[in-house]
Amino acid sequence: MDSTPSPSSSSAFDLVSRALGRYIPRGGAAPDAGPADARADRTRRRRGAEDPAAGRQEQILGAVNLDRDLIITRCNLDAPVFAGLDAVVGKPFVNLLPHGDVPTVTRRLRQVLETGEAHVARIQRLRRADGSELVVSMSILPAAAPEEGLTVSLIAMARRLHLYAAETAIGTSLDIGETAQSLAESLLAWGDVAAVDLDFAVWTGEGVTGQAKGRIRLRRAALVPDRAWPEGYVTPGEDLPGDASRLLAQAVLRDDAPQTIVIPDREAVERVLGSPRVVRALVPGDRSAGVACIPLVLDGAPPVVLGVAEVWRRADFPFRDNELLDLQELVARTAHHVDLARQHQREHTQVLALQRRLLPRTGGDTIEIASVYQPATPDSAGVGGDWVNSFPLPDGRTALVVGDVVGHGLGAAATMGQLSMEARALLSAGLAPDEVLEHLDETVSLLDDADTGLTAGYSALGSTCCIALYDPVSHRVTLSSAGHLPPVLVSPDGRAGPLEVRPHPGLGAEFALREPFDVHTFGAPPGSLLALYTDGLVEDPAVSIDEGIGRLADAVSTVHPWDTLQRAARHVVSALAPARQRDDVTLLLARMIGYRKGDTATWRLPARDDAPARARTQVSVLLRQWRTKDDTRDDVVLLVSELVTNAVRFATGPITVRLIRSGHGLLCEVGDTGSGSPRLRRGGLLDDGGRGLHIAHRLTTRWGVRWTDTGKVVWARVAT
Repeated sequence: MDSTPSPSSSSAFDLVSRALGRYIPRGGAAPDAGPADARADRTRRRRGAEDPAAGRQEQILGAVNLDRDLIITRCNLDAPVFAGLDAVVGKPFVNLLPHGDVPTVTRRLRQVLETGEAHVARIQRLRRADGSELVVSMSILPAAAPEEGLTVSLIAMARRLHLYAAETAIGTSLDIGETAQSLAESLLAWGDVAAVDLDFAVWTGEGVTGQAKGRIRLRRAALVPDRAWPEGYVTPGEDLPGDASRLLAQAVLRDDAPQTIVIPDREAVERVLGSPRVVRALVPGDRSAGVACIPLVLDGAPPVVLGVAEVWRRADFPFRDNELLDLQELVARTAHHVDLARQHQREHTQVLALQRRLLPRTGGDTIEIASVYQPATPDSAGVGGDWVNSFPLPDGRTALVVGDVVGHGLGAAATMGQLSMEARALLSAGLAPDEVLEHLDETVSLLDDADTGLTAGYSALGSTCCIALYDPVSHRVTLSSAGHLPPVLVSPDGRAGPLEVRPHPGLGAEFALREPFDVHTFGAPPGSLLALYTDGLVEDPAVSIDEGIGRLADAVSTVHPWDTLQRAARHVVSALAPARQRDDVTLLLARMIGYRKGDTATWRLPARDDAPARARTQVSVLLRQWRTKDDTRDDVVLLVSELVTNAVRFATGPITVRLIRSGHGLLCEVGDTGSGSPRLRRGGLLDDGGRGLHIAHRLTTRWGVRWTDTGKVVWARVAT
C-alpha cells in the first residue's frame, strides 16, 4: 500500500519527488497511458528529436521505490516521457528492463542493498509496453533509515545529454578493454546488441598509420549486453575470422574514406556476409537482423581507422537518419579516447618490457637467484619504478641491487633504467657500494634539474636503492642502502631477521641532509638466504612496517634448502602481497653457495724483493695439485709474478695473493696497500715500465682493479 510521506521526510524518494515540479510540463500524462496515448507519445518523441526546443524537455526526472525483494512500493513517473512504462506498485522492477539487461541490473541492485554504497548515473534502457525503449540515466540509492530498500532515480536522456554523459563515461579509463566496453554500453541505447572490434595493432598499443587499405586484423574488444551467445559467435578477446575482418574493413574504408554503412535486414546481412561461418561469427541472433557499422576514425591526413563499432537491432525498428547522425557523433567524439588508451597500452608494454628486462636471469656457480615482479595493476595502470638486478662481477663476486624509483610511467621507467645501468657499470668497474650510491645520488639530483633534467612534471627525488655484494670466498656480504628497507637474512640454522642497517635518506636528498653512505658487512655462510624487496611487499595499512618485515622474515625462514628457489619466491609473494595491491611488489631471493674450500688458496707475503719468487713457487705447487695444463700453469705463474712485482715496486705493506678455481677458468688476485690506479699505456720498444700490465692484458681474458678499505686488489681471469 502506497503511503503519503510527511513534508519533513528526507528520504531519497521524497527528495527526488519534490524536484519533479521543476521539470514536468503542465498537463503531464498519466502513468497508465493506453495505446492511443502511447502512439501520441511516440509522435511527440519523434518531434522532439527533430525540434531542439522539444528536445530540451526530454530531461525529465522520476523516482521508484523498491523493497528488499526489488518490488515497486512507490512510483513517481508521471512525466509524459515515461508514458508506456509498466511501473505499477506491487510488480517487480525488472519488468521495466529489456530481458538481456535483467541479470546485470539485478546484480547492481543487490550490491547497493548489501553494501549501502550508491550506484550513480548508469546509462540504462527501459522497456515500454509497445516494445519501444527509453534511454535513461539511472542512479540506485539506498533508502534512508528507518526505511529499507532502494530508491531508483531516473532521468530521461535528451539527445545532447546522452551524448555528453556517454562521452564522459567513456573517458574515465585508460584501459583499452574498459574504454571499448564503455563505448559499447553507450551504443546500446540505439539497438539490441552493441559490439566494438578494434584493430589488433590498437589492442596491443602499436601504431596503425602505415597499414595498407583493407589489411586489418580485428579483435573483439567489447560486447553488450552480457548473455549466453550462439555457438561460433565472436565474444570479447577473440579474433574475428579473416573473411569477417576483410569485409568490415572494405565496408568502412571504401574509397579510402571511412564511412558508416547500414545493412537493414537479415536477408541483406546474409547476402553481404556470404559465408555461413562469417554469419555465425558476426550476427548475434535471429532477432537482431539489421546492423549499423560505424568506423572509429582518428582524424589525420589520411584518417586512421582504429576499428569498427557495430549496433544491431530488429528489422521492424530500422535506423533513422537522425539516429545514424547521433551514432556517428558519439563514435567520433570518443575515438580519441580509444587512441589515448592505445598510447597508454603502448607505454605500459614498453615499461613492463624494460622492467622484465632488468630482472635477473640466472645465478651462477656460487649463488642461486630467483625473483618475482608483480605490477600493482597489470592490465591498465602505468607500471611503477620498482627494479631488481643481479649480475656476476668480473672479480668473482655477485652484485645484488634493488631499487624503488618514485612515480609511474615512462618517466619512472627512464630513470629506473638509467640508475640500473649506471649501478651495473660502476660496480663492474670496481667501485664499492657506498661509492656507487654517491654517484646515483648525484644522478637523481641532475635529473631533477630544471635545465637539464626531466622537466615534464616528473621528479625522482626520494628514490631508494640498496646494493649488496657477495664474496663467495670469504662468505661475506657488503651492503649500502639509500633509504631502502633492510634486507632479510636467513642463516643456515633457520634464524631469520632484517639486517641492522642504519637509516639513510633516499637518493637526491637536500644537501643539508646528505651524509656519507654507510657500509655494512655481514657473514653469509653457505646455505644462507638473503631477501631483498620493495615496500609494496610488506606495506599494509592494517599493520606496521616492522610487523610487515617480520612477516616476510617468517615466510622466508620456511624455505627449505631443497626447495626450488623460484617456486619459493612466488609462494612468499602470494602469501604476503596485500589483497588490494596498491604498489608494485618485487622480491629477490639469493641462496649463498660460495666456493668449495679446496677451490681457493690465499697467501700473505711481505713486500720484499723475494716476494715474486715465493709467489711463483707456491702457485706452481698448487696448480700441479689442481692438475692444471702445463701451458696454463706457465701463464698463471708468469702473471702472478708480474702482478706481485708491481705491488712490491709501487706499494707498501703486506701483499695478498689469492687463486680461485671456478668453472672453466682461474681467477688470480693480488692485493696491496697502494692507492695508485694501474693503467695500461702504449709504450716504446725499449720502455721497461708497464710491462707487467701488458703481460696481464695478453695472458688473460679480462682484468681489472677493485678498491678496498686498505688499498686495492688487481684481479685477472685466465681461461683453462
